[in-house]
Amino acid sequence: MKNGLICLSTVAIIVFCTLNVTTATTGNYSATFHNNAWQTVDRIQIARSNPSTGILHWNYITKHVSASSAAHNGIVYIGSCDHNVYALDAANGTKIWNYTTDDIVLSSPTVSHGIVYVGSNDHNVYALDASSGTKMWNYKTGDVVSSSPTVGNGLVYVGSRDHDVYAFTMRTTGVVWSYKTENCVASSPTFANDIIYIGSNDHNVYALDANIGAKIWDYTTDGIVSSRPAFANGTIYTGSADHNVYALDANTGAKVWTYTTRNEVHSSPTFANGMVYVGGWDGYVYALDARTGGLVWNYPTGNFVISSPAVSNGIVYIGSADNNIYAFNATIGTKLWNYATGGAVISSPAVSHGIVYVGSSDHNVYALDAATGEIVWTYTAGDGVNSSPTVVN
Repeated sequence: MKNGLICLSTVAIIVFCTLNVTTATTGNYSATFHNNAWQTVDRIQIARSNPSTGILHWNYITKHVSASSAAHNGIVYIGSCDHNVYALDAANGTKIWNYTTDDIVLSSPTVSHGIVYVGSNDHNVYALDASSGTKMWNYKTGDVVSSSPTVGNGLVYVGSRDHDVYAFTMRTTGVVWSYKTENCVASSPTFANDIIYIGSNDHNVYALDANIGAKIWDYTTDGIVSSRPAFANGTIYTGSADHNVYALDANTGAKVWTYTTRNEVHSSPTFANGMVYVGGWDGYVYALDARTGGLVWNYPTGNFVISSPAVSNGIVYIGSADNNIYAFNATIGTKLWNYATGGAVISSPAVSHGIVYVGSSDHNVYALDAATGEIVWTYTAGDGVNSSPTVVN
């Protein structure tokens, strides 16, 4: 039965495309769809207009944007459903280069040491020169690559719908190791302390030796694990389609606690200030005590929440399929503001220098004042924007 499961996160994104739907390791620039590490950030803004006038400095229109963006040295890297990976000048939006793959790009680019790593639905993982877009190498896996790469210890890690987790050398197409799970891998890897943590649609969370790919432990849930694990203080936090949020010992995989929601959990947890924040398919945003798993607060939105939270300066930012972007007091859950877009907000917000960046299925990318929710600027793409912006130095 496990082998008959479909990669839910990939299917969900494609459906939203059709309708019109971390902390990054130090020294690496990493983005991931619906995930974590990028979520607790205060990094340089991209494509920001004058905050007092709201005048848009630049825009660049693609047919459809469905991958997270990453800004690196003044350049924004982003994938699109028009099959392209784009590099845009962060100051004025001028296209610097684009690289065309053979299918939609749902994976989010990761930039490290002058190389852009990204997956495509054409089954390939690509390494592109960050300055010119020239292809340095590609590796064709056995299926769609919607997982977003992670870089650590000189290797590139990514999952594939062919059931494998891969480790590649950074500058060549060499496969250092691969680890086969029992179903497709839509989750994105987290690198910490020489271990790769990743979920699979075979219901498991895996801890793999980052150097050789040997399994250190696995933990079996009762549903697919498409959210990316978050690592903090020796604990892994992740969601599962079995309705639970899990805290697992990062060294042993032993269960520390679970919290049961009203429906599936595909949002990726974010850890901040001793709390774990996550969205649920039941439409709620949850804040849990990171040590005990006890509910601190929750807030009901009007539809499911796949978007993953961003936490900055004591405020939680998250999108909902009820078309809204929300800001909550991180401690007590009081709603500070919400901004209604014209479509479902599947994208996960990124926060930088007092600006919240997020996409919507209404075709727009929004830059909102983080304190008030007022529009700073919008950028209209040619189709729904369900990618999750990542802003990095």
